[in-house]
Amino acid sequence: MSSLGVEGHLVDPDARDRAVAHFRSAGIVLPTFGELADPSRIPASVTQALRGVGPDEADPLNLFRIHWFNDATRVARASVPEHVVLPKELTGVDARIVAVLGDRFPMIRAHKVLAAYACLVPRIVTGGFDPTSQRAVWPSTGNYCRGGVAISRILGCRGVAVLPEGMSEERFDWLRQWVVSPEDIVTTPGTESNVREIYEACDELARDPGNVILNQFAEFGNHLVHRLCTGRALGAVFEHLRETEPGVGTDLRLRAFVSASGSAGTLGAGDHLKEEYGAAIVAVEALECPTLLRNGFGEHNIQGIGDKHVPLIHHVHNTDVVVAVSDRATDQLSVLFDDPAGRAYLADRCGVPEATLAALTSFGLSSICNVVAAVKLAKHLDLGPEDVIVTVATDGAPMYESERRRIRTRDFADGFDDAAAAGVFGRWLLGADTSDLLETTTRDRDRIFDLGYYTWVEQRGTSIEDFVVRREQAFWDGMRNRLDAWDEMIADFNARTGVVAAGAQAG
Repeated sequence: MSSLGVEGHLVDPDARDRAVAHFRSAGIVLPTFGELADPSRIPASVTQALRGVGPDEADPLNLFRIHWFNDATRVARASVPEHVVLPKELTGVDARIVAVLGDRFPMIRAHKVLAAYACLVPRIVTGGFDPTSQRAVWPSTGNYCRGGVAISRILGCRGVAVLPEGMSEERFDWLRQWVVSPEDIVTTPGTESNVREIYEACDELARDPGNVILNQFAEFGNHLVHRLCTGRALGAVFEHLRETEPGVGTDLRLRAFVSASGSAGTLGAGDHLKEEYGAAIVAVEALECPTLLRNGFGEHNIQGIGDKHVPLIHHVHNTDVVVAVSDRATDQLSVLFDDPAGRAYLADRCGVPEATLAALTSFGLSSICNVVAAVKLAKHLDLGPEDVIVTVATDGAPMYESERRRIRTRDFADGFDDAAAAGVFGRWLLGADTSDLLETTTRDRDRIFDLGYYTWVEQRGTSIEDFVVRREQAFWDGMRNRLDAWDEMIADFNARTGVVAAGAQAG
């Protein structure tokens, strides 16, 4: 598996030793993945020091906030990951659709910062990346490259964001404030669907040995950290509902985990939820680009989910359902959830509680996509009030204000009023149907898996042996040992820096 970038041993002692000296000088301490999965394991001294650090500061202590248990202030820790149970008044279905809120993460207000940490830190502690001389290159359609730039800056190395030029203005505004130099923002042609162009730009950058490409679509640390950290966080939310939901309690059943495919990293949480609760794993994509559904292609605006290919880290043979959602649904629902007229309609005409309306600011475009897919699934399976579908609100509405201005001009030129709100709500939520949904058979899974051959073997140079071994469940289960190996190496790395105690006192 070393050729797949999941080394669990020291590959370059000299690079590791230079990193140790660099971190010693900067006073940086690395959290283990076990601590990020269970923040109660974080030393009390670090927790105390964090109280004096803002969640958006480029402070190394914020590494210990890269988990799902931050509260709404993102300063203190919650006992249960922040979430919202969407009521029937909004979803139109009896099933409990639960969205865990990603905008509680530090620096970027999105959970992709967790994936970025999991892709870079194992390379540092194994000597596969030298922070004193190399640049970390983060190919992405938005949040992952922001997470990568944030992690790079905190660790004192250069981070390069590679993303399509058509992504939301807010992403670029954030990047300009965090990169070391303007040249560290590399834009590529197109928008959400133009992943190939991102790869081509990275190929050019890779000609310089000083650049290390951390491709989220192929970095197995991305899958592993979500299987461990996100999977356990979502499980904690479900167990909380079992204890607190009136009337049903322990009768609740976790029926499915729904997540837009993107890099397929977040889908790794489904491996844990299926193993622990028997939950189905549901991959979601844009209807305008139905790659998994029917080998399709196209362009769309559900920012946060790259497509036109099957990620190398997608555990295809563990995927139970594929659902496609139109970007017109996510675009227009984004306006409905944000506009005063839309909120008034949801409150006065639909009876949506005020607490739910307040939570809608935590739903960006891909978050809304996940909700619509969950509604479609609940209708397809005819789920009832004892059934729970869990999903993630990847990022929040503030990341898409520029997009909503464009959508209003395109779709609501005469203004967004009560009638427009009724039309959007009726069409995309109450009217969500069971079309463009596939319960995958073995043949379907083989088709989707084989589609990835053209990207990873023919175009990206993955060996056929490494590609094919991913068919087996034993491969995915065996990789979990890497997390234990990495945690041991992180602990050893911290001990070598000698700044564990100093790091706790720095805040």
